[in-house]
Amino acid sequence: MTVHVVVLPDPAACGAAVADAVADAVTGAAGGPVNLGLATGSSPLPAYAELIRRHRRDGLSFRGARAFLLDEYLGLPRDHPQSYRQVIRRELTDHLDIDPAAVHAPDGTADDPAAAAARYERLLLDAGPIDVQILGIGRNGHVGFNEPGSPPGSTTRVVTLTGRTRADNARFFDRPQDVPHRVLTQGIGTIGRAAHLVLVATGPEKAPAVAAAVHGPVGSAVPASLLRDHPRCTVVLDPAAAAGLGPGRSGRMCGTGTPVRGYR
Repeated sequence: MTVHVVVLPDPAACGAAVADAVADAVTGAAGGPVNLGLATGSSPLPAYAELIRRHRRDGLSFRGARAFLLDEYLGLPRDHPQSYRQVIRRELTDHLDIDPAAVHAPDGTADDPAAAAARYERLLLDAGPIDVQILGIGRNGHVGFNEPGSPPGSTTRVVTLTGRTRADNARFFDRPQDVPHRVLTQGIGTIGRAAHLVLVATGPEKAPAVAAAVHGPVGSAVPASLLRDHPRCTVVLDPAAAAGLGPGRSGRMCGTGTPVRGYR
């Protein structure tokens, strides 16, 4: 088991820890662009707010960075406010000095989704490994949109969402029936090529999935548990999300994972 678990007082502190990992990658890049993996959802938002603050206050620059989104809904127009291309622009990249042409996402409008998935997988391979991949976790243990049953070596592909995931995401749409049924997502194998995985989860509704991912059996039933095979994975939690991990959980090392800077 190679996960470093960090429990911090609140979502803002979790966001600062995730921002530390991203800032370290951006400022420590030695030649060539840094590749950032970005997730949408609620849990990463404090990290994105903190990165925007550091850019504006401290001059943290993303001029040489490239960003790659984890996933995208199929069938939403590119300008739909809940397309992940638009969400990440609104919540992060439009507020930084990153080149908009360097922000990449799967093509959820493609006539041939399987071909679009293959193109995105090739783009990721050609770009080289992601330096820091930000991840969230679904209440059923999914990462990206790798639903339960996803193979460990899976690559970017079309996935049909479970009813649970669609219900969880309905809060972002006007009507539950507006949530798309299918998505393009990086696979578990694709995600695993990143140099550093940083999974952030906050709130009590994530506690059962976090406990299953960190302490339960490693397997496709809880896709996030497969991250425990990664050589450098950090899980950043607030106390509510960590509630199922038991006493002595804060800062506990499980295996040989590398901690986020400044939190041990």
